[in-house]
Amino acid sequence: MTQRKWYGKDTGLSVRMLLTGALLMIVYLAFLTILSRYVGYTFLLIFAALFVFIQYYFSDKLVLMSSGAKLVTPQEAPQLHTMVERLCSIADLPKPRVAVINSAVPNAFATGRNQKSAVVAVTTGLLNNLNLQELEAVVGHELTHVKNRDVLVITIASFLSTVAWFIMRFSLYSSAFRGGNRNKGAGAGILIFLASLLVWLISYLLIRALSRYREFAADRGSAIITGNPSALIAALLKISGAMERVPTKDLRDVEGLNAFFIIPALSAGSIMNLFSTHPPIEKRIARLEAMERTREGFR
Repeated sequence: MTQRKWYGKDTGLSVRMLLTGALLMIVYLAFLTILSRYVGYTFLLIFAALFVFIQYYFSDKLVLMSSGAKLVTPQEAPQLHTMVERLCSIADLPKPRVAVINSAVPNAFATGRNQKSAVVAVTTGLLNNLNLQELEAVVGHELTHVKNRDVLVITIASFLSTVAWFIMRFSLYSSAFRGGNRNKGAGAGILIFLASLLVWLISYLLIRALSRYREFAADRGSAIITGNPSALIAALLKISGAMERVPTKDLRDVEGLNAFFIIPALSAGSIMNLFSTHPPIEKRIARLEAMERTREGFR
């Protein structure tokens, strides 16, 4: 099957992702400079590295387990497997494993540390609410996350944020990190706590900004893979509309997976609305409509 032209110009999005990454780097370098003056932080770095290692290498298993996803064979879900295989051929990707989640929440996600270990999961609610073209558009979005190695990017970006979190927690229970008299040690401990808190907060916001930019990129990738931006627009509208009819309990049951979902499953009044990993659906649709008008990348 003929592969579609994958890369076109999206200069604004690329610049924003690079700028966000550069700001993260500056924040982390400043943090390490402060730590190097006061802290013997080897243990914390090793601990955080081990935590991130486990998160990275076992993320797919943990996500599948927490979501209740069931891996399905081509015999159990022939149409879904055929669709994934066809889209992977277009996008030049190895075929991921396919899973189905028994949930009324219409959604989908991709996980896995690399392209060879990837899993694409869809809910029964999604299968029941979308037509074939819309489902293809959603699967194309998730395959773009795999193509762009988004799990790896976010894990690397989160590393020192995780370190800052553990140092912040550790400093709450320690008046000093190393040497000096009691007052000096207490002062150093307070300074390191405040620095860790500031770094964690800034990196938290920047990582979410990076995640939102990568959602735009995944939308664009879906439009290029399928050659049909309007199908993803329709899917996003259907998913968001159907979400409003899903019982609050069902939404709360899957809120822990919102960073992975194509659209966050947020219950009314959820504080997660303030710190979303996804851009507003209106902005996503506006970008897709612009692609539809220019037919960018579909030749």
